[in-house]
Amino acid sequence: MIVGAVVLAAGKSKRMGQNKLLLTLNHKTLIENVLDALSDAGVNEQVIVLGHDIEPIIQVIRPRLGRIKIALNLAEGADMASSFQTGLQVLPWVEAAFLVLGDQPILDPNLLLTMMQKIEGNPEALIVSPIHKGKKGHPLLFRRQLFGEILSLKGNQTVRDVVHSNDDRLVTFEAPEWTIMDIDTAEDYERMRRLIKNGPAAPPP
Repeated sequence: MIVGAVVLAAGKSKRMGQNKLLLTLNHKTLIENVLDALSDAGVNEQVIVLGHDIEPIIQVIRPRLGRIKIALNLAEGADMASSFQTGLQVLPWVEAAFLVLGDQPILDPNLLLTMMQKIEGNPEALIVSPIHKGKKGHPLLFRRQLFGEILSLKGNQTVRDVVHSNDDRLVTFEAPEWTIMDIDTAEDYERMRRLIKNGPAAPPP
């Protein structure tokens, strides 16, 4: 199965007060951790969607640009849905695509492989999502059949609306706590630093 990934990195990091994607964990920036996990899992095509403080991020990821595309979402008030749409529009032909948060640095390749195996092994599955104690997390994996529905989202509609409308073809599995975490504040960052010491602890396939 040919799988791509759209990495959402267009936010302004207002609550953090600095570009959170350039913070470091495991001696790499948050965004480098995410991109390296995708590569280690063998994700075929990667698109990173940028929209704010673009140049410093490009400088960090420049060594990876041979295998990663850049898309820009410069719209005022850009949200997750519009950034995901922006990334999907520049992906080549793929059979499924991950929606990946740029500020989710404990992204374990084994979990990504588990998700790809679940969607490939179940033709009825349109979406795969990790859950932790009943709460859906990230990344999400969408089969190409849903790309049109995602690209048609408008106004206040969200990616979660697509998930809810296809709940009967959603596959979930229990996953570690980091799948429901991202980094918005300094407190989040410190919590993530503590958690990463214990490793990602991805579930088996």
